[in-house]
Amino acid sequence: MPLRAHWVGMLRTHGIAMTDVRYPSYKNMDPFVDVERLKQLDAFIADRLRHRLAAARDLQFYTGPFVLDAEAPVLPGSRMVELSRSREAANYYDLDRAELWEPTKEAEEFAPLMDFIATLPFAATARIIIMYDPDGRAVSAHKDHDSRDLCHEFIWFRTNLGKPFYMLDPGTGERLTVAGHSAWFDTVNQFHGADATGELSFSIRVDGVFSDELRKHIPFSATNRAASPSLWSSAARDAASQR
Repeated sequence: MPLRAHWVGMLRTHGIAMTDVRYPSYKNMDPFVDVERLKQLDAFIADRLRHRLAAARDLQFYTGPFVLDAEAPVLPGSRMVELSRSREAANYYDLDRAELWEPTKEAEEFAPLMDFIATLPFAATARIIIMYDPDGRAVSAHKDHDSRDLCHEFIWFRTNLGKPFYMLDPGTGERLTVAGHSAWFDTVNQFHGADATGELSFSIRVDGVFSDELRKHIPFSATNRAASPSLWSSAARDAASQR
């Protein structure tokens, strides 16, 4: 079955009529997040990150090999604070295996953030990272992996709107900048990245297993599971247009 026809069939199964799944796209997660509480963490997180700069002990952020431009840096300069770490060797395909992940000592340093994360709609959390760059350099457009059968359940979020984070359709070159404070997005069938700001910028990503209540809203794709966030985004868009 052609992919477009499959998407249409999936949405009809969920009682939603639609004509297309659009890229670039993301699912706005702000309705499922306490945005006001999140914004109150802005100064706290920024201050903690600035204190970490002198030590320079945090791992460099690696985009992975799937960059849009072969000449673009896969180590763009940003770093990561690991608030949880796997007990096994690093494996990107295990980001949602909650039983493998445990809090790091940095989780205590960012305790108010961890308290906020506990309010997010997850049945269990796995990898938790802060991605930051004191110089606000651009992050190369990239895909996280190449398995359409794998859809990581995660929420990407930020305490302020200063980091220009975008999705990009590789077929058309069209870009879509995230407008809100949080998002879930297809990391396989489109690219994502960030524009430069020239000043401290940061965001947080929490991977795990969504709660049953949240999963009730999601039209998971059966044959291209990685497309599920875009499938949901398209469903929400079309349902809104029919009101």
